[in-house]
Amino acid sequence: MSMTDENAPRRRLYRAAAVGVVSAFVIAVSGGLVWSVQRSFVYLPTGGKPPSAGQVIAGARDVLLHTDDGLELGAWYVPARNGDLGEAVVVVNGNAGNRETRAPLARALAEEGFAVLLFDYRGYGGNPGSPTENGLASDARAAADALSELGHDPKSTFYFGESLGAAVAARLAHERPPAGLFLRSPFSSLADVAAVHYPFVPGSFLRDTYPVTETVKDLDVPTSVVMGDADTVVPARQSGEVARACPNLVEEVVLEGLGHNDADLTYGPEVVAAFTRLADHVR
Repeated sequence: MSMTDENAPRRRLYRAAAVGVVSAFVIAVSGGLVWSVQRSFVYLPTGGKPPSAGQVIAGARDVLLHTDDGLELGAWYVPARNGDLGEAVVVVNGNAGNRETRAPLARALAEEGFAVLLFDYRGYGGNPGSPTENGLASDARAAADALSELGHDPKSTFYFGESLGAAVAARLAHERPPAGLFLRSPFSSLADVAAVHYPFVPGSFLRDTYPVTETVKDLDVPTSVVMGDADTVVPARQSGEVARACPNLVEEVVLEGLGHNDADLTYGPEVVAAFTRLADHVR
């Protein structure tokens, strides 16, 4: 004859409660780790401090940027090959490398008659500070200020943002409208692109958000968007979403077979030609 264990339901309840506590603890710890280390996955200041400008680009010179929160950042000023002080470009970097990585792009734009400012964010290229969304916004404002101090009219200045830098450039354009905005491989938001690579991380865990699509919706600035249809870092569909959100879209360019870091997508002739068409549209 079997006897009923009157304490069994209570033990099952205790076990379920214990499992719930452990699960909650794991979630809390995991969430805390995600919160504390996530920026190390977003910002990749590789390459260290670059050499002086003239060692890399003939005729270029080193300049210092001064941010509104008291930092000094290294930058290079590359004059237009024709010596014209007219149109200028602030190149707003992606999340990796340093300004030396963008030297081929600066040479190509200078050959087309644009003066170019290359700069590194805080925490990049030997600069002090640690990168954050608001910090990068401050750095971009300092870059725009520097071009103005170098004699370039803000009404003839363009912003060239690549990947993460497209988000920074879009915010800068919202604060200080340029002559034109050029976005290369922009994501729709940091949460959207994070979901592609880290689908287990809720968007609400992100400390920085970079809402590019929402930002460009309010921009009355001539804008061109360029993307590669083989981009596995920022899917072309996200760049296309940004393009469709631009009220003053000049051109959407999709380059076949090109990935995020391919040379032809970072500084190739089709990219430079698309930028020149944007400038021609504005003139």
